[in-house]
Order: sequence, then C-alpha cells, then structure tokens
Amino acid sequence: MYIKQLSVFIENREGRLQEVLDVLKKSNVNIVSLSLADTSDYGLLRLLVNNPQAGKEALSGNGFSAMLTDVLGIRLSHRVGQLQELLEVICKANINIEYMYALSTGTDDASIVIKTSDLEKAAEVLRGTDVELISATEISGM
Repeated sequence: MYIKQLSVFIENREGRLQEVLDVLKKSNVNIVSLSLADTSDYGLLRLLVNNPQAGKEALSGNGFSAMLTDVLGIRLSHRVGQLQELLEVICKANINIEYMYALSTGTDDASIVIKTSDLEKAAEVLRGTDVELISATEISGM
C-alpha cells in the first residue's frame, strides 16, 4: 500500500543535482517522479524510483545522505474540485499533510504523492472515496 520514497540531502551548489542523477543512472535506477525544495545552503530531493533500495545504497555508497520514507501515491480523476475533496477527507480525519507533489503515471488521470502524519489512517479514510491508491509494484514497473 505504501510507496518507498528516496530522499536525498544535497548541498545547494552548482552540479550537485547532476551528481545525484549520475549515480542513479550508473546504478540503472529510473526516476518516476521527483520534487526538489531548496534553501540557501541545502536542498531536499524527493524521488520515486523503480528500485528505491538500490538507489539508496548507490547514493549512500557515493557519499550522499539518503533515506527511504513511506508515502502514499494517489490517483484521482481530472475534474474541478477533486483535490480539494480529497484534502477535505484527510482533514476531517485529523490527519496533517506534511507535503505533496505531482506524480506522472502515464495515464489521463491526475496523480499525487503525499506524506501525512498518519499514513495508515490516511490510507484507510481514502479507501472510502473514489480515488485509487497507487502500489509500490506499479511504481517499480514504470
């Protein structure tokens, strides 16, 4: 039910992102989706990849600070208000959304990745809606 997200802390300097991507490429790890947030000193790169464990090991072995985090992948219909309705369900269950980003799945539907304060409860309340949870198997096949 959960997807393993690869998170990498990188210095905010020229070429550092390219170095991360080069390590993943040489390790045959395919990037499915990513989000990059930065400050003046460092960046936090969040990635969904086809082989999270291999990606973590390759990056750690090359001096990068990398970790795996559980997140939810959610497929929802492309219609006005769908995201707001999804967030309303989560909010009514008293679950905090820590972050989210878009996920490209190659379908006409919209997809997002979310990290919440309680993934198990979020998955449970979302099963009662018209959205679809995306499996780790589906991500690894992309």
